Amino acid sequence: MISWLFVSLVITILLTPGPTNTLLASSGIESGLKKSLKLIPAEATGYLIAISLWGILIDSIADSFPLIPPVMKLLSATYIIFLALKLWKTSTVDTTLDQPLITVKALFCATLLNPKALLFASAIFPASSWSSTHNYVIHMGTFLALILPIAMFWIFIGSILVSNRISWLNQKNLKRTASLVLVSFSIPLSYSALTSF
Repeated sequence: MISWLFVSLVITILLTPGPTNTLLASSGIESGLKKSLKLIPAEATGYLIAISLWGILIDSIADSFPLIPPVMKLLSATYIIFLALKLWKTSTVDTTLDQPLITVKALFCATLLNPKALLFASAIFPASSWSSTHNYVIHMGTFLALILPIAMFWIFIGSILVSNRISWLNQKNLKRTASLVLVSFSIPLSYSALTSF
């Protein structure tokens, strides 16, 4: 069964600015929505591989080292707070989205190496995802289904930020809102980790 907390955390973290989202926004600026859609399968594949590998690795050592999962959750909560602080601090710094044409390979590699994959595998996906094929398919399927609208959002947001069509939808407001949402989600994650010790 998929929990609302899982869905909420996935959406929040996928919406957070990072290397993959910056490339998607850049592609939206350079190539437009239609041509940028070809990048979405590359993001989905990159996350599928990275999250699965991290999850299997963590699950394989969890029996021998039972403190690994709660420690990883605590580290993930710390990483979320770090991201939140970084977003807040850089909210007034102009982000350069003018990059060379984004390729499928570049987006796949950026996603494969994205630290968010470890965060998803260690703290967001339930531990049962790595020991039950049924749970893995349900959670990974939900995750992959959420990528499509969020990737399209980032492609679309790039064109809006460049055109300045909506005054309140700017980089500062987006980053500060994302920062506050991340902090709010780090609290239950931290609590879950601390109660597991």
